[in-house]
Amino acid sequence: MEATQTSCSAISPEQQRMVALFDTLAPQEGFTQSCLDGVKFMRSNRPMPRMPVMYEPSIVVVCQGRKRGYLGDKTFFYDAQQYLVLSVPLPFECETEASVEEPFLGISVRVDLTVVAELLMALNETHGTTFTEPRGIYSTPLDPVMCNAVQRLLEALASPLDARILAPSIMREICYRVLTGEQGDAIRAALTHQHHFGRIAKALRRIHSDYRGELDVDTLAREAGMSLAVFHAQFKGVTATSPMQYVKTTRLHHARLLMVQDGLNAGAAAARVGYESASQFSREFKRLFGLSPVDEVKRMRAVFDSPPPARAVIQAPAQRYVTAV
Repeated sequence: MEATQTSCSAISPEQQRMVALFDTLAPQEGFTQSCLDGVKFMRSNRPMPRMPVMYEPSIVVVCQGRKRGYLGDKTFFYDAQQYLVLSVPLPFECETEASVEEPFLGISVRVDLTVVAELLMALNETHGTTFTEPRGIYSTPLDPVMCNAVQRLLEALASPLDARILAPSIMREICYRVLTGEQGDAIRAALTHQHHFGRIAKALRRIHSDYRGELDVDTLAREAGMSLAVFHAQFKGVTATSPMQYVKTTRLHHARLLMVQDGLNAGAAAARVGYESASQFSREFKRLFGLSPVDEVKRMRAVFDSPPPARAVIQAPAQRYVTAV
């Protein structure tokens, strides 16, 4: 899905200012956690081939460069003219366009369901039940209002005092802008369990909470209040995969995170995410990522390693997802 209009040009003064702020906020290649929990940066100085990723419910804004996301037979573009909104955690594939001269620079703002719930209470006068089935992912033109909010967030995060006092309210404003835009119905449905989509969103949160344990389709369908056939069809409609394949993918992404960030070996990571057979884990891991666990960890560390942030992180309660910008 490609936007047909551009409201905030990549060469505008606002965009140039955001690019300049990345030299302070995320000077190293790879992922950088900001000082505000729920906001992180990514810098890539090289193109990255199509690879599997798991996105948390988030708002992803690209300040420079370009990404393509692939979910089933759909392609989503996000660059300096359009941003991505995910209302549910989705595994899909993406590739990155970047160079040393023009690195990829992106910021991800987590969709905090507590903040969403508070905003929905205030929006009840103007937003009721939705009547169309929403989607799990949207690519949306970056209009001047959203562009300005993202710029102010970056500026606030560059100052420890502003980050503590101003940044949380700007993060809330960005969430409000999304809720009142075309993507708002999806986030609203995901929280309030409206439509089939909302019930699938509930199942996805259940999977991410309990992926280490025994999960079966019958239980997930029953908890969603659907027949097995309807649950299968609606689940695949949202995630482009089957329920048990989604569970397996979630476990493998978490295992990769444990190996890269926590230094676990493949056997320990496999056991931690619920695999009883190390050999089965290795086979399924290579099938998903195209490399053995050892080789994938080497690749990930070479591409994404960056020093830990020098500033303390302003914490906010949140569920831990496997994430990628």
